[in-house]
Amino acid sequence: MAVETADFMPGEAVIAGIRRDIEAYEARRASVVRQVRWRVPLFVGLVLVAVALIAWLFNKAADPHEQWVSTPHVFLYILGFAASILVYFQAMKPAARLQQSFRDTLLPIIFGFVRDFGYRHGERPNSFDRLPREAVGPFNRQSFDDVISGRYDDFPFELYEAELREGTGKGSSTAFKGVIVAFEAVEPFPGILVATRRSNAVVSFFRGMFASRMQELSSGEPLLDAAYEFRSDNVEAARPLVTGRLAQALKWLGETWRDDPARVALNGGDGFLLLPQANDFFELPPISVPLDYQTHVAPMISDMGAMLATAALVRKVGAKGGG
Repeated sequence: MAVETADFMPGEAVIAGIRRDIEAYEARRASVVRQVRWRVPLFVGLVLVAVALIAWLFNKAADPHEQWVSTPHVFLYILGFAASILVYFQAMKPAARLQQSFRDTLLPIIFGFVRDFGYRHGERPNSFDRLPREAVGPFNRQSFDDVISGRYDDFPFELYEAELREGTGKGSSTAFKGVIVAFEAVEPFPGILVATRRSNAVVSFFRGMFASRMQELSSGEPLLDAAYEFRSDNVEAARPLVTGRLAQALKWLGETWRDDPARVALNGGDGFLLLPQANDFFELPPISVPLDYQTHVAPMISDMGAMLATAALVRKVGAKGGG
């Protein structure tokens, strides 16, 4: 299956409208850049002045024979550092508001091939609770960025950026970071079936404990079995898929998705395509960088189209007959 980028790109009239929106954004962006240029040094500078003043008062009130770097000083410097970070983001708020407002306007236009388009930011996706945890492993923290829903190729979907982490502080690890596409399967699978990247022995051991009800299968293809673990709670129903269409879909994914191997999960009538990715797919450039249609907007369109076309292929894995 070949994904043709031209199939998703808008027509000239739509592109002309997008370019006009970009021009309006650029005029506002220039104003916001000037605004944050004085807000950042002013806000952070006031914090530094306050810290220096309080430190001076500590020195005046302290015993002259006491060490200059005392516990109150250390606490003050830590508090000052944290406050500087907070006021920096506060100073940058006009830029964040402008970019988010522009995304709210831009995304429904550039993704014109998506019907019933819906967009949310930072909210928990409706389909997330139906994602089999065996596809990602254990995690105790989750965060979401852009959440897009709609219909593509006559099937409903929900696409969202997610970061799932296990543990706290420096000892935490990433269970998954990237894009998840949830979709309606052509034929419901009677159980759960997951295809995940084959991991080292330690991770596999803990995953096996976490997914004790799941049994491992083999596709019969050495290269694919070396890259993927296939697990299901319904081996008999899963085996024809693992040795057939799912294997073919994963081989195609391996050729087109060059990053960390994609994962697939089926849970009854729900299908999930998990695309690990460190970058933010729908992020605009920093406020200091001029926005350009060809450089920043067109790649968003082609990436979105490719992900949905891939989901359209994967959702047919369990279809009977020609699918």
